[in-house]
Amino acid sequence: MTALTVAALCSASTLLLGTGYGLGRWRARRAERSGLDLGTPVERATFHTLHTASLAAPPLRAGLTQDTARKAARRLRSLLGTEALCLTDRVSVLAWDGPGADHHERRAMQRVLQMLDSGRSASVRTECQRPDCPLKWAVVAPLTGEDGIVGALVAYGSQESAVLVRAATEVARWVSVQLELSELDRSRTRLMEAEIKALRAQISPHFIFNSLAAIASFVRTDPERARELLLEFADFTRYSFRRHGEFTTLAEELRSIEQYLALAGARFGDRLKVTLQVAPEVLPVALPFLCLQPLVENAVKHGLEDSTRECRITIAARDAGSEAVLTIEDNGVGMDPAVLRRILAGERPGSSSGIGLPNVDERMRQVYGDEYGLVIETGVGAGMKITARIPKYRAGVHSQR
Repeated sequence: MTALTVAALCSASTLLLGTGYGLGRWRARRAERSGLDLGTPVERATFHTLHTASLAAPPLRAGLTQDTARKAARRLRSLLGTEALCLTDRVSVLAWDGPGADHHERRAMQRVLQMLDSGRSASVRTECQRPDCPLKWAVVAPLTGEDGIVGALVAYGSQESAVLVRAATEVARWVSVQLELSELDRSRTRLMEAEIKALRAQISPHFIFNSLAAIASFVRTDPERARELLLEFADFTRYSFRRHGEFTTLAEELRSIEQYLALAGARFGDRLKVTLQVAPEVLPVALPFLCLQPLVENAVKHGLEDSTRECRITIAARDAGSEAVLTIEDNGVGMDPAVLRRILAGERPGSSSGIGLPNVDERMRQVYGDEYGLVIETGVGAGMKITARIPKYRAGVHSQR
């Protein structure tokens, strides 16, 4: 978020506190008569304003649509204390709260189109000829996003007011911040989806060909095992190429890993030794989709494909209070730490070194923060140990079916 955006949000918050003050005083008098101590008038107004803003924010974080505008308009009108309020995009009125929609809505868009040319808030007389209509003045304030002005907030009052002009402008800036955050959320989702697709493209070709070749080798000699391996292959690919959900559970990811190892075992036979140590209480923990299987595939590659000796892989998941700690360790050829740092930085020497490591590391940091990136211990000829910490509970992280 830019400094300008932060400044706008802070300024908007200040104005929001002011607009909620009147209603806060009215509620305070009611509380005093009932004998309740709800704090000072300013504290009560602050609580009311922040509460109303918190109710308006969630729909706006979903973007500017008819549905989200309708849900937010009533809250925003309450913040400003205006006779009516509407939210528009660049083409039409999305939502109207209050009286006057029947004869003001068309004029509202005319004023919005005029505002789009200047990009600045404007206070104009409505010139309404109906004597019973309270909507005599309108403040048109722009709503902005990453690509410029995306719409407008139009607040209606019974008289011209410099306070309403500034208040509506600051509320519009606060709404714009929420819309920018919604765009960031969508960008993050698109990035996550792109990275998962890239990971699938990176892993699937050589694994699929090798697995099918291994299965084919059993078709004549052991048809029953070939059948079992085909079922494992079908389940594994169904999970890996599913089209829904950024997140899965540790139990589902480990099941996919077991299927992968069964197929790898068919290819490498007794050379592959796997130990699983999993605490049952961490199985329901949600984590990014396909964040462990690439690490196991990396262990198989460096433990078997790059070596002729027996490969021992240990996969452990233990309970650590508020976190689940996952480790994948192999006794393979290891890697020069300097080379590993270049791989994690996006420089990939060789065609298949460090399968999926940068992808998984980046997604872990995006979801949980930089302190939750992969911790990798390795050396030439010393094998590799990868540790990942997963918070058990994190807002927005949940398995989707």
